[in-house]
Amino acid sequence: MEGNDQIQARLEKRAKLLEQGIDPYGGRFDVHETIAVARANPTPERDVRLAGRLMSHRDMGKSMFADLKDSSGRIQLYIQKKVLNDEQFELFKHFVDLGDVIGVTGKLFVTHAGELTVRVETFTVLSKAIRPLPKEHFGIKDTETRLRQRYLDLWLNDKSRETFLLRSKIVSEIRKYLDGRGFVEVETPMMQPLAGGAAAEPFQTHHNALDLDLFLRVAPELYLKRLLVGGYEKVYEINRNFRNEGISRRHNPEFTMLEVYQAYGDFETMMELVQGMIVTVAENVFDQLTVKRYDGTEIDLTPPWRRITYREIVEERIGKEWFTLSPGDRKLRATQMGVEFPPDAPDYEVTNAIFEKTIEPTLMNPTFVTHLPAELVVLAKPNKQDAGIVDVFELIINGQEIAPAYSELNDPVVQRSRLLEQAAGHAEKLDEDFLTALEHGMPPAGGMGIGIDRLVMMLTGAESIRDVILFPLLRPQA
Repeated sequence: MEGNDQIQARLEKRAKLLEQGIDPYGGRFDVHETIAVARANPTPERDVRLAGRLMSHRDMGKSMFADLKDSSGRIQLYIQKKVLNDEQFELFKHFVDLGDVIGVTGKLFVTHAGELTVRVETFTVLSKAIRPLPKEHFGIKDTETRLRQRYLDLWLNDKSRETFLLRSKIVSEIRKYLDGRGFVEVETPMMQPLAGGAAAEPFQTHHNALDLDLFLRVAPELYLKRLLVGGYEKVYEINRNFRNEGISRRHNPEFTMLEVYQAYGDFETMMELVQGMIVTVAENVFDQLTVKRYDGTEIDLTPPWRRITYREIVEERIGKEWFTLSPGDRKLRATQMGVEFPPDAPDYEVTNAIFEKTIEPTLMNPTFVTHLPAELVVLAKPNKQDAGIVDVFELIINGQEIAPAYSELNDPVVQRSRLLEQAAGHAEKLDEDFLTALEHGMPPAGGMGIGIDRLVMMLTGAESIRDVILFPLLRPQA
């Protein structure tokens, strides 16, 4: 910090405060109300006791105006020499800087310009800011600064702060919705002996005391299904998943997922649940069912939401003849469309690559894409009329998958075969404890996962997943 004139000046002020017996880092200060509450009750001469960060400071000789900001808003302060004693006035004038956290007491009044203001009677320095606020102290524009110093972003960008407050409200409403329908919230292990529940690259760690290799979970699915075996009939978990994969506008290696399971239900039960839940959240948090995206276009959440099978939407977008083409011709067509896939990719992966790259990003309004190929979803129940597809849906909103859901596979013999096939015949990779649980009898059930970060992106109009995660993973600075 040495060499920066402003920082050095603030360090000197800190030292002088200490010399005067004033603690520049304060202590308990009982705040009677937020600034927003004070503004909502602007009774003249009403006593207030507020705390926050000093955002502006205008010296007018024997008086000063300043702006105080807390998490709920701003209010103007009026500091007069005739109200404060000389010592306190000089202390504020010469030792309080922008960015300092202070507590004030005083009375409300309205200036001639119509501005609600606090006539300060006492103040207390609660935290001396050594580093000055950025020059853009009315809103940081640089993305790197916003993400790496989120604490500054939250103070200086009202939109960022509002987004994260909305995120908390959204999650709270989800819990209310599920709790009100008899679902029980639980917690399952984040460190697991096997990475199961999703086809994803895991993070690996080691427990020294047990000399045991463990994985950070890629999904809680297999543990939540154990609870269905144990007699839980409606269960959910909101917690973190970890996948050692790429970072993009839609992906972060650590992300929040809701998984919910209902015994004696199926994938259509989950359709009704997720549609009702998202509509209720939008109505309760935003008072509307129209969501504005970052590019100005709108998403309409009004139910009922569209339902279409995977085969139907592929034929609708690519052509009725698609599923009659030879595997070689499909690969050629996919390549011509600019879709990448491994040279040895099986036919279903080629079709799915086209779906994910060219169809999914175009689906803005809520769309349930149902009945995917069985090879894509190894934990789902086969369709009774066509064993080549499974009873599942992918809910797509805002051009990205928000929620997959299944009629859960509960036949332990078929499940073992599917998992063994997914593990390329390596029996040691099977979760035998889960299969043992399944062999004790898991009731038919509907299950669903919802990416909370993506849901918040959609509802708040955020452009990137990094805008809705407080501390996203970033490449180290050089």
